[in-house]
Amino acid sequence: MKPKTEAELAEMVAGLNEPVSIKGGGTRGIAGPDAVIDTSELTGVTLYEPGALTLVAKAGTPVAEIEAALDAEGQQLAFEPMDHRGLLGTSGTPTIGGVVSANISGPRRVQAGACRDFLLGVRYVDGMGQVVKNGGRVMKNVTGYDLVKLMAGSWGTLGVLTEVSLKVLPKPEVSATLIVQVPDVTTAIAALSAAMKSPFEVSGAAYDPDIGCALLRLEGFSGSVTYRSDQLKSLLSGFGEVAELDQPGTVWADLRDAGGFHEQSGDVWRISVKPSDAPDIVARIRAERTLFDWGGGLIWALVPVGSDLRAQFGAFDGNANIVRAGSETLAELGRFQPEAAGIAALTNSIRQRFDPRGLFNPGLMG
Repeated sequence: MKPKTEAELAEMVAGLNEPVSIKGGGTRGIAGPDAVIDTSELTGVTLYEPGALTLVAKAGTPVAEIEAALDAEGQQLAFEPMDHRGLLGTSGTPTIGGVVSANISGPRRVQAGACRDFLLGVRYVDGMGQVVKNGGRVMKNVTGYDLVKLMAGSWGTLGVLTEVSLKVLPKPEVSATLIVQVPDVTTAIAALSAAMKSPFEVSGAAYDPDIGCALLRLEGFSGSVTYRSDQLKSLLSGFGEVAELDQPGTVWADLRDAGGFHEQSGDVWRISVKPSDAPDIVARIRAERTLFDWGGGLIWALVPVGSDLRAQFGAFDGNANIVRAGSETLAELGRFQPEAAGIAALTNSIRQRFDPRGLFNPGLMG
């Protein structure tokens, strides 16, 4: 099923008598029922006001199309959505609806916020085939219950997005990347934490154990970046040798997309923890490779096929989700961290309200 309009989608959903998978560009590796609703025909930027820093697009609009429109005006999606194709070996075209549904956010989240923080409004079709609108097209709009934030990260389980409204930001004039040579993960996290606590507005904070370096990004006006870079070099000198990359190239895009794990065999997990807990968490697992983002709060782990990291962790304060694994592992362990009983009951209650017939991506989130 490939609707070309919101009204056609609503009619399709109202007439459903079996569960369906919700598909945009098909790049996130989500499998479900054989019946599919494909939103890739719901495409186009319907409103863009650079002066108001707002953009409205239909859910099937390619992310690349949106980024090109923004770039022409010197603006950007500040939350840096990840492209999963290299990691998952998928094809297709990432869409803005998929980004919002999964709340996909990259390295700049530590400074600018997540995708959901830039979401101003949504339109979607619920499980009864009704068109629902929440939020608005400007930053001052207030319309009661904040369903906008609820839809971000719901992975298509609450409704089928048809349109999203986003706040955008100007692109920085310049960017600088500092690297700190560190001996181990504990020192790396300490260095990243010191940088994040400083007043120097770090917009990226990562650590790659394979190269033994913590990486820090500074963005903004040229004079400001130069000053903050010099100050940060002095602040971090006690952790290891500090230098500035002459040509950062694609380093942050590679970090965003977990580029070091592309074409590497094994399962890939995404672990969210307090940065201070990251060294202990990594010590508990048998990972072949790790990568740290968000100051240590996000850990990518490449592990042997079939590994159960949740069992290896034991009790911990955070969540561990599978990004890449075979169907048997996903069926046995579940893609997402199991919720506590009280949270699970609340989640099920919300889904019952939005999708009382259990049509959308059943079983995906427990």
